[in-house]
Amino acid sequence: MKNPLLLAIVLSCSCILTNAQQRPSAPAPTNAPAAAPVKEEKSSNNLTFNPDSFVATDHETTIKGQKIPYRATTGTMPVWDEDGKAIAGLFYTFYERSDVKDRTTRPLVISFNGGPGSAAVWMHIAYTGPRLLNIDDEGYPVQPYGIKENPYSILDVADIVFVNPVNTGYSRPTSKDVPGSKFFGVRADIKYLAEWIGTFVTRNNRWASPKYLIGESYGTTRVSGLALELQSSQWMYLNGVILVSPTTLGIERGEVSESALRLPYYAATAWYHKALSPDLQQKDLTDMLPEVENFTINELLPAISKGGFLEDAKRKEIAAKMARYSGISEKVILQSNFDVPTSYFWKELLRDKGFTVGRLDSRYKGIDRQDVGDRPDFNSELTSWLHSFTPAINIYLRNELNYKTDMKYYMFGPVNPWDRSGDQSAENLRQAMAQNPYLHVMVQSGYYDGACDYFNAKYNMWQMDPSGKLKDRMSWKGYRSGHMMYLRKEDLQTGNEDIRQFIKQSLPKPGQPAKY
Repeated sequence: MKNPLLLAIVLSCSCILTNAQQRPSAPAPTNAPAAAPVKEEKSSNNLTFNPDSFVATDHETTIKGQKIPYRATTGTMPVWDEDGKAIAGLFYTFYERSDVKDRTTRPLVISFNGGPGSAAVWMHIAYTGPRLLNIDDEGYPVQPYGIKENPYSILDVADIVFVNPVNTGYSRPTSKDVPGSKFFGVRADIKYLAEWIGTFVTRNNRWASPKYLIGESYGTTRVSGLALELQSSQWMYLNGVILVSPTTLGIERGEVSESALRLPYYAATAWYHKALSPDLQQKDLTDMLPEVENFTINELLPAISKGGFLEDAKRKEIAAKMARYSGISEKVILQSNFDVPTSYFWKELLRDKGFTVGRLDSRYKGIDRQDVGDRPDFNSELTSWLHSFTPAINIYLRNELNYKTDMKYYMFGPVNPWDRSGDQSAENLRQAMAQNPYLHVMVQSGYYDGACDYFNAKYNMWQMDPSGKLKDRMSWKGYRSGHMMYLRKEDLQTGNEDIRQFIKQSLPKPGQPAKY
């Protein structure tokens, strides 16, 4: 998620736990006795932040008709500097299936969201975790707010930890004097999170477990870089990386490819809103899109490459096809020289009906003050999501997981300025795969995501592996929703099942060596 308005939240660097089980090392294993409660004193003037604390609770859920007992451990764990000093505490929630005796073969999934200033809330209570926020089957808010059972969670096949980077959720630096450059940048983020993961895996005795990273949006940049950083600095080798609604992963797009590659997303959105011609509209979405994709690669890219030297007849032909596939008029396409900005598309597609469409999920409609203009007034999908997620996560952490604090849970936290230099995350992931024959990658994309669109996600895969030698360990899955495709119930079920099968299929057979 790249909207700069989401990151303009003021930091309050503090927290307090009450009735928490606390110790300076790891949470107790599932079959070990819990630590004794420690009471903390609350100052009349401020809150005390403890970067190393936890509270554990026991639960049961039903997944695919099977009863699954589990322990939920939530708290903070330190980020150490080079001198062994705690400079931050990361807030996390760790779910372990408690009827598993041997964890050496039990997969561990480490989950990150994006932003880069976003909390781990989204996939935590809407996708892979054992509890699910209260929304309707298409992902829209309903009241009363709250949490229900997630019958599609992957907890039956893997333990999961949801991690909040510094200044997201309840994660904070230990002091206002700790420089933001320690955390807020592509390389800094990857470096300190790899160290934190090393601590987490060691404390929880999970070195033997098969390990997976899952990241959403900017979290895909994060986990792609972490795949190599964990190998290089922690000597920790993964079995899989799951990229949900991936960014460009540091693969540069020129003006030509950037303009052309968004057309299949436009076509998917126009199809959803029934803005295409009858012959296209009567086709199923996945039957229609290959035609648009082929046009994009074989005709549109070469045409845009010729710029103003494209023959007039060819220019008109290309504009007519773009109009046919996008739902936008041929006149607008010619006026924009085939480069229709996404913000203009969101405003233009349903302008005559008085609506805009959402950026992160173009199924969502918004209403602007005026129909004129070249961009929507607001992100209709994000306001809807915050409507349902914010109450749910605050209710859940306090009432079900017993994590008591007066601190604000940052849905989006202050992480600016963010140093975006040095982003080679796609190449990092390629190199990690080349070095580790066990490592597999799966990409999950929503057809209606306009921020990290599905066709650019395919393009990532093509460009990341130009030799084609890794493609047998890479896969792509598409879903009929947007950036957080799991908000739609059908895609929640399918997406989790795809992850479940990816984990099972990427586990090596007994005795199978990691070699070419």
